[in-house]
Amino acid sequence: MLIPKKVKHRKHHRGKSSGKAMAGNAISFGSFGLKAMENSWVTSRQIEAARRAMTRYVARGGKIWIRIFPDKPITSHGNESPMGSGKGAVDHFVAVVQKGRMLFEMDGVTQDQAAEAMRLASHKLPIKTKFITKERV
Repeated sequence: MLIPKKVKHRKHHRGKSSGKAMAGNAISFGSFGLKAMENSWVTSRQIEAARRAMTRYVARGGKIWIRIFPDKPITSHGNESPMGSGKGAVDHFVAVVQKGRMLFEMDGVTQDQAAEAMRLASHKLPIKTKFITKERV
């Protein structure tokens, strides 16, 4: 699973979940991509599950790029803990995904293979996604 080696601050605020992606919204590396159509948090487990689904379908053929990284720590308290007593311990990490962000890219496979692999990956993610192909000039 993806987790940061080192973080500047151990615990973060939640922040807002709105707006469109201004960067990372185009295909940069491969020929095919999976684009987010909603704002959400995507956990490191969900990213890994999607990556495994794609890799398994293309039978280790082609190349896959993961364009998001889970760098936001999410905390949780134990059950039945009283009010007060501070913020909970870091439980897992999430990537903050905005609408229009490119999540995964793929190259070295046919368009049909890429579309099916991305479809399988999208079922592992908590957001609506769209399959995108690079415009050839």
